[in-house]
Amino acid sequence: MNKTDLVKSVIENVHVERINKVSQQFLFPELNYDFLPRKKAGSIVNSLIEIMKKRLEKGENIHLSGFGRFYIEFKWARQGRNPKTGEKIFINSRRTVKFRVFKKLKEKINGAKPHDTGF
Repeated sequence: MNKTDLVKSVIENVHVERINKVSQQFLFPELNYDFLPRKKAGSIVNSLIEIMKKRLEKGENIHLSGFGRFYIEFKWARQGRNPKTGEKIFINSRRTVKFRVFKKLKEKINGAKPHDTGF
């Protein structure tokens, strides 16, 4: 899934309540909502990604309920080896972004399995 697919998904799944009520809204409640324009959905996705990037740059963790957690991990400087030439090189210390999936999402992906009773 890329950013374009995410924008399309937001357009399809996020509805905005209409200001002007439709006369048959009681028979067809879906007439009471409009889809988001493509530009608006794109700006929502872009702003969400920018917020996440800024938080990660500050070193903060991001918890998305029911989805997972993005967190920063520090890696110390170390000596490595160039696999092509075999030459020893020095790898600087750095921060990396890691992601950990929450248990509920793992269970949904792998199919719901009954919990062990301890026997």
